[in-house]
Amino acid sequence: MKLFFYRDKVEGMKWRIFLIMFGVGLFFNVEGQDANISRGNIQFIDYPDFPEANSTWGDIGYNSVSDAVYIGVTNHKNKIGFYEYSVSNDEMKLKGFVNEMAHLRDFQWQGKIHSKITTDLLGNVYFATDGGEAREEFLMNHPHGYTGGFIMKWNPKNEKLTNLGMPMQYESIKNIDVDPETGKIYAVTYPQVHFLVFDPKTNDLQDLGRLGSAHVPRITFLDQWGNCYYVDWRQRLVKYEKSTGKLVFAKESLPAFDDTPGEVIITGVKSYTADHANGVIYLATYGAKVLAFYPQKTGIGRVEDLGALYDTKDMPLWKPYASNMNLGVNGKLYYVLGGHGNYVKKDTTVMMELNPITKQKRIAMMFPTSELSEVTGDGVRDKEGNLYFAGRKIRPKNEGTPESLPSINDNVSIPFMIKFNPEKELK
Repeated sequence: MKLFFYRDKVEGMKWRIFLIMFGVGLFFNVEGQDANISRGNIQFIDYPDFPEANSTWGDIGYNSVSDAVYIGVTNHKNKIGFYEYSVSNDEMKLKGFVNEMAHLRDFQWQGKIHSKITTDLLGNVYFATDGGEAREEFLMNHPHGYTGGFIMKWNPKNEKLTNLGMPMQYESIKNIDVDPETGKIYAVTYPQVHFLVFDPKTNDLQDLGRLGSAHVPRITFLDQWGNCYYVDWRQRLVKYEKSTGKLVFAKESLPAFDDTPGEVIITGVKSYTADHANGVIYLATYGAKVLAFYPQKTGIGRVEDLGALYDTKDMPLWKPYASNMNLGVNGKLYYVLGGHGNYVKKDTTVMMELNPITKQKRIAMMFPTSELSEVTGDGVRDKEGNLYFAGRKIRPKNEGTPESLPSINDNVSIPFMIKFNPEKELK
């Protein structure tokens, strides 16, 4: 009896040890490994009723009031389609063309929207227009060239587009932000890099001067208090401190790799996404650095260097190109590398996942450029945790290609919206 009792006791302990180890293994399998991301996690959604559509340029944003994503789509010449994607209905609709809805005359033509699409607390949608092609580049100061960009306001309730005016004659507007508390609009112009503050309630416009020279950095962003940030020609952060109405300059330039060329340094921040709940804003520079910026209500906050966008030995670390960034509800950053002929893998765009806490990164997905060639858009996430980007693909021109669709080297650009959820497959 004693022998059998001892054997049963040993066998019982073996089973208990097995179950404990199995549970530990299961825990680490779930918690310690990256979630699998497949094609089921991503959708490419077409823009209807605009066959000559060519591209999108960061002009995408989410409106939490209407639970909709808004996108500006252009033929990169003189026609801009304004689209609304209803999240609940999973439906993309063309709301109209900007030149028609804003009653622009022929001499007031606009090539594209380059600014982000943003909202106020009431759910009104704002964006700004851009020349966006050769007539602007070479005739900017000519009276018969580009007339200048406009600030626009879209009211989703009555579906009315209001032209709030042209801040500077002959100047495009590369980006805007709206202070949710005051409703003031911040804007940066092209090619003279003027920083503007416009109050639509009083029609008061302030020009705070030029912040750059040879290049116009594209990105502006807000902190949790509604202060607006940009960079100057030395890649120093510049803050419009709304409590004082003055510009505050960082003492030092943003971090860069030692061998980064000067012409890359001056181009500033390429993309960003904000985590206001945790007091941090993530930035990606033109020099391919990922940074965590911790703003302060007054003064400039600290910057933490999170390393390279992509750890590569095949090209300089400052070379990879990402004009997009988003933050998942899992706390990880997602961005797609590639565009303008700059790819870390031949003819391939690469979606990266970066944990900003551990600084670990991995390739989440890859696409041939014939399926996805470039991605834009910053910090667009809906209430369900879906992330949105503006994408496009390049393919050879064929017999079915509209004659009005611009082509380069017999290739055409086809735009579409990207919906992505790293945590679950999309229906």
